[in-house]
Amino acid sequence: MTDENRIDVAAVLAELTLDEKAALLDGSDFWHTQGVERLGVPAIMMTDGPHGLRKQANEADHLGLNNSVPATCFPPAAGVASSWDPALMARIGAALGDECRASDVAVLLGPGVNMKRSPLCGRNFEYFSEDPLLAGVLASSLVSGIQSRGVGTSLKHFAANNQETDRMTVSAEVDERTLREIYLPAFERVVTEAQPWTVMCSYNRINGVYASENSWLLTDVLRRGWGYTGLVVSDWGAVNERDRGVAAGLDLEMPSSGGLGTHRVLGAVAAGELPEDAVDTAARNVLNLVAKAQGRTPLEAFDVDAHHALAHQAALESAVLLKNEGGLLPLAPAGGPIAVIGEFARTPRYQGAGSSQVNPTRVDAALDALEAGLIGRREVVFAPGFTIESEDAEPALVAEAVAAASAADVVVVFLGLPPSYESEGYDREHMELPAQQVELLRQVAAANPNVVVVLSNGSAVTVSDWEAAAPAILEGWLLGQAGGAATADLLLGAASPSGKLAETIPVRFEDNPAVGNFPGEHGVVRYGEGLLIGYRWYDAHALPVSYPFGHGLSYTSFAYSDLAVRVVEDGASPRVAVSLTVTNTGAAAGAEVVQVYVTDAAASVYRPEQELRGFARVELEPGASERVEVELGARAFAFWSTAAHGWVVEGGAFGIRVGASSRDIRLSADIELAGDGALAPLTVDSTAAEFLAHPRGGDWLRGVLEGNPMGAMLFDEQHGRMMQAIPLVRLARFPGSPISEQQLAEAAAQLSAVSA
Repeated sequence: MTDENRIDVAAVLAELTLDEKAALLDGSDFWHTQGVERLGVPAIMMTDGPHGLRKQANEADHLGLNNSVPATCFPPAAGVASSWDPALMARIGAALGDECRASDVAVLLGPGVNMKRSPLCGRNFEYFSEDPLLAGVLASSLVSGIQSRGVGTSLKHFAANNQETDRMTVSAEVDERTLREIYLPAFERVVTEAQPWTVMCSYNRINGVYASENSWLLTDVLRRGWGYTGLVVSDWGAVNERDRGVAAGLDLEMPSSGGLGTHRVLGAVAAGELPEDAVDTAARNVLNLVAKAQGRTPLEAFDVDAHHALAHQAALESAVLLKNEGGLLPLAPAGGPIAVIGEFARTPRYQGAGSSQVNPTRVDAALDALEAGLIGRREVVFAPGFTIESEDAEPALVAEAVAAASAADVVVVFLGLPPSYESEGYDREHMELPAQQVELLRQVAAANPNVVVVLSNGSAVTVSDWEAAAPAILEGWLLGQAGGAATADLLLGAASPSGKLAETIPVRFEDNPAVGNFPGEHGVVRYGEGLLIGYRWYDAHALPVSYPFGHGLSYTSFAYSDLAVRVVEDGASPRVAVSLTVTNTGAAAGAEVVQVYVTDAAASVYRPEQELRGFARVELEPGASERVEVELGARAFAFWSTAAHGWVVEGGAFGIRVGASSRDIRLSADIELAGDGALAPLTVDSTAAEFLAHPRGGDWLRGVLEGNPMGAMLFDEQHGRMMQAIPLVRLARFPGSPISEQQLAEAAAQLSAVSA
């Protein structure tokens, strides 16, 4: 469709009646917007994603209960996040866009960039990471890829939707600094870099206010702060009070409310409770979305084979080799029998459950791929070992598996979480594998110690109780429809593992930061860990972990050398170039992810021990070297100041750490930055210590106290710190104070004005 066929938004808006404008703010059915036939405004279709198209051809629902059209099932976010590969995400996005065009879908609902606050969140398989930078970079590339094909996205779930328990009503109680530094940056990056056509508000409340009617979130932060120009849509059924939502910046309610939302909006306008221009603004955003959708060109069909090959590549990059003692992997191409044990090898689990469930175009099983890859060279013997959804061990299956292991040279055991363990709608109860699977592993390992474990899980599982039984572990996450063949390629050495963990695997569930504050009680969940989620928590508490954030082995090795850190620009908007040489020192081709962490040990506020601020993926042949450069911008060094109501870069020393994981730091350097010179404003309620720490405030206070006994009290070696903690307005009332309250008020105003 050409631009000439698009609606003229301004002209249509001028012609619409108030009733028609209000109706545009409501869906027409489960997946479509409202059309206005008399003005040539079509209804457009939105449908579920984000790792594949879920277009329901007949009866519609939002939980994936009814069948959808065949589409490529790429690895869900929990898998592809471990690729740390923005270029791959862009390619997947373009493929998803083409599949949407082939099905006449205007907007694909996704990606989800909510943080993995707790490993028990039932929807973690649909989210990228515990780190906002990694999640934001990958999601931004995915959105750009999809929208490059003329198809919109819906960035979700905005915001602080980090659990499924009471997700429709729970109030996430989060302080602003934590929101700004942890839970909002991934959204911010996608909005500012890729401008998704739509942003989807979450179900939950944030500090007591529903996201669907939270003007601070939807208008102050999203539109005014980040410059968002697209449409805000509700999650399906997230609207509380429709008129309040319109006033707050929620443009479109989905699915259709059957006219109830329209009636509520019209009633509020008639009562003078909602200005008509708020309706105009929302209607304009809906019309703009329709106009964008009219610009996409139709596609008769997509290349099924090419998209399956891309899904295969994505699966290769998503799997993480956690351990490989004795070089057990890759499996030798010739030799004695290989026992393949575990029903997941034959019946793969490749995606999560709920609204993101895709009807794949085909599914590869690892067992089939291993047999094909070893045909004529090594015998493959299979034993299911367990029934996936059973909680009880089945003695006959266990005995068969042990017998197969006893007769084999090496054993590959496929373990994982049953589909019922993790889904949209409810949270997990624990982090363990099913007990009967662990017991099967122990018995198999007792019969043959050469054990490789392949995991299938959408959320992190603890491994500490059983990993000693497995010299090699391949974390497969959920690898999409091509994951079985990709797993076989990795096991056989046709490709080298290159995935890096996008989340920490703790030693124990009890070590995780949300214990005691998840999933909340009485309709409230308190984010008591603040900034310290994921590796930030484990570092702060010096806790051992099974496998750290960023960890992942390869069939080759990499050396880091010649670190150079250069301050390209200093001041309010610093830029720092970090460069180093990476060399493949092994015998196989492989890919390495260089991770750059920043430390700020002497800040005026608490800061995490280290934070990921940049990364780069590099692919190298054996013996090859490449110079890698990562540029760090101002936000790499900034924190959110609640006093200044903005981002602050404090001058001083910063540490640059470069490594292969958060706990495998290879190179480091220190730099000095001038900072932005921002000073917290002084008020009459500021303490004496705050005045003294202020460059001009300190000079003023010392001057007025000179020769006064109160000065001696403030600087007394034993009691001075206690005195300095008193608000200056209260000290002004002390007998003998040389400062009046009026003088203090005038000085605070003048000093703050100068600072600003």
